[in-house]
Amino acid sequence: MSECGAMPDTERSERRERLLVEALRGEVPAHVAIIMDGNGRWAESRGLPRWEGHREGAKAVREAVVASLEVGVRQLTLYAFSNENWLRPATEIAALMDLLVEYAASEVEELRERGVRVRVFGDLERLAPEARAAVQRLEAATGAGEKMSLNLAISYGSRSEIARAARRLVEQALAGALRPEEVDAERFARELYTAGWPDPDLLIRTSGEQRVSNFLLWQIAYAELLVTPVLWPDFDQTHFFEAVLEYQRRERRYGRVEV
Repeated sequence: MSECGAMPDTERSERRERLLVEALRGEVPAHVAIIMDGNGRWAESRGLPRWEGHREGAKAVREAVVASLEVGVRQLTLYAFSNENWLRPATEIAALMDLLVEYAASEVEELRERGVRVRVFGDLERLAPEARAAVQRLEAATGAGEKMSLNLAISYGSRSEIARAARRLVEQALAGALRPEEVDAERFARELYTAGWPDPDLLIRTSGEQRVSNFLLWQIAYAELLVTPVLWPDFDQTHFFEAVLEYQRRERRYGRVEV
């Protein structure tokens, strides 16, 4: 995937339109998940505080949402804040919480007008009260959206999610509401935060890191993986459409072996 960093605006716009038209000719992934990585490195490379990278990263979220809508993605899931992120300096966490409140307030009207339903999942009890209230308002205000679902993983870790699902099943079994033989993959998935959602077709990771970082470990079992060196604040619609085109070039086998 190209970086297109210094491309003039006119040329970038033309390339964007060309890629969009090309992507619309093929099968578009119904569900795209993104590990948004590289905000801190983007800021540090410019001599800026890390929170400036997160602010620019919020602009890239809008780029991804618009691109998803234009190409016909039905679900976009973004890894916004992991359980491990709680180990970062308190000042950075506070800035991230403030940015979450700001994003929820500034984007709600456009998201609602575009028909985007926002769903937030993770251990939300750990959020600052203002941030928790902000995402609850955002979910409520966009609840009628039917064109696309924007799923934000906040205070999320997949291992914790899986342990939580197992705990809930054990509790049901101990209460006599569930027999052990009734627990299969489908029943287990119903206890995850993402119950009822289709699994991601495409997982994108920005910044070039070759790992999934405890994100949707159960759900991405058969997702196509795409790693781009582009830092998240620089990830624009052209990069998104390029990712869709790469997805279309893949042959999805779901574990089957060609004979």
